[in-house]
Amino acid sequence: MKSWASSTLLGVGRRQQLGRAVLAVALVGGLVWVLPVRRPGQEGGHHGAHVPALDPFERAGVSELREGHRTPALRLPRLDGGMTALEEHRERLVVVNFWATWCEPCTAEMPTLEALWRQYRRRGLVVLGVSVDRGAPRVLLEPYIARLGLSFPILLDADLRASRAWRVNGLPATFVVRPGGEAVGMALGAREWNSAEMRGLLERYLPDGHH
Repeated sequence: MKSWASSTLLGVGRRQQLGRAVLAVALVGGLVWVLPVRRPGQEGGHHGAHVPALDPFERAGVSELREGHRTPALRLPRLDGGMTALEEHRERLVVVNFWATWCEPCTAEMPTLEALWRQYRRRGLVVLGVSVDRGAPRVLLEPYIARLGLSFPILLDADLRASRAWRVNGLPATFVVRPGGEAVGMALGAREWNSAEMRGLLERYLPDGHH
């Protein structure tokens, strides 16, 4: 798997975009979500009986988070007006995706997030796309959303406050929040969100699914 630095920073073409990427990393700080990650074979795993190929998190390319950690609150304005809070979707499975218009891997994975949203929204899945473009410039965001045909809610983290609270230090950064409001998984870098492996993981947490 490529690091975020190689997949995003080196994929950005113009110096201005590169500068923005470096600035974003400097502003949002370190990633403390790494601390509660449960890794197979370590404390919190199954002793001697773990089969990596059968772990749905590993198959989907998502890092599993240990239970009991604090999931930050999230309340932001939407691009189409009004406010949206993570708490409003407490009974649903929520995929929180931090992204920016200048992030090429973000753009690459957007169609798969849209496909996931369209397939599972009626079964209780919500996709929240959190834009970290500073100042939330509509002149950039609205054409971007229209070009990609995105229909899931777009939230605006214009001052990067939410990114800091969630300790995002790379883009795209995506969190899987199960019904009840606890984040159970995270992914740094682009993923295929409508792949069979990802659907196999997420279906475990759908409100009408089985965990």
